[in-house]
Amino acid sequence: MSAGALRSRLHHGHVGRMRNENYKMSGLDGLHEPLLGNHDYDGRHSEGKVQGDICDEERRNKHLHWLILFFNLILEWIQWIANIILGSVLYIAQFLPLPGNIQNGSNWRLLEPALGPLQEARLRSLQQRLGVPFDGSQLEHQDALKQLWRLAYPNRELPSLKSELWKDMGWQGQDPSTDFRGGGFISLENLIFFGTEYPQSFQRLLHKQDGKRSEWEYPFAVAGVNISFMLLQMLDLESEKPSSRAGRLFLELLVEDEMAFDNLYCVAFQMLDAQWLEKQATYMEFNEILKSTRTQIEHELSLSNVSSVKDLPAYSLLKR
Repeated sequence: MSAGALRSRLHHGHVGRMRNENYKMSGLDGLHEPLLGNHDYDGRHSEGKVQGDICDEERRNKHLHWLILFFNLILEWIQWIANIILGSVLYIAQFLPLPGNIQNGSNWRLLEPALGPLQEARLRSLQQRLGVPFDGSQLEHQDALKQLWRLAYPNRELPSLKSELWKDMGWQGQDPSTDFRGGGFISLENLIFFGTEYPQSFQRLLHKQDGKRSEWEYPFAVAGVNISFMLLQMLDLESEKPSSRAGRLFLELLVEDEMAFDNLYCVAFQMLDAQWLEKQATYMEFNEILKSTRTQIEHELSLSNVSSVKDLPAYSLLKR
């Protein structure tokens, strides 16, 4: 019997008649639901337990909150100390020789030194030259092309700017201006510099006088344009500040030599011809030889005690 039914009967005056019955049934009803008195007792006991649990929960939450704050504070201190240590290491590393694993690995860009005023000025001057395309309609560019012919063939008559005779120098057609697309005006300047500063090597390469030559040789002038373009890419000179390993090493050469790019061009041309002869290459293998030349230049630039182009081992191949 439920507690609600029991209260209803007490309200209608059946207490006396049902007292014994109620006594007997209360034991049975207790098996299914607690008596009202016991219900009140258990309620107070349960309420005390709930309040205690709530207090424990609040204490646990408060403890967890302070624990999280403590760990966050520790992490912030660790990060702050790490930043100080890393900054100090990078600052000090600028003044120390780079270890071999950094020089030869992908971490080269991590320790990029700042450019000095002289390097900055010479780099900007070189980049301005690189930005000039060859324009056959400009008198200055026409005169430069004529100067190249005189360096190549001092005893021959100067042809017109469009002539089949230009093919003798290694241009692909009768109009040399069509072959400057990749290298720009600086590639013509490089050829002129080669012929002016190292005339003996220039002539020997132009006329293919060294070694046993292939029946199908590389064209001298077009090869020169390709070498200029290869160096431009290898040294990352189209970027505001070169970030490639070879480019960063090249910037050091600018301290000693304002014409470092032109001198390196001459070394590269002489190196290409030497590898051409060594591998007994033919015209169809030119790109492979050009890639091999690039790899060799990158290697020589990375050697220790190289502060100018003249320190490169391959520089000894050049003849004035």
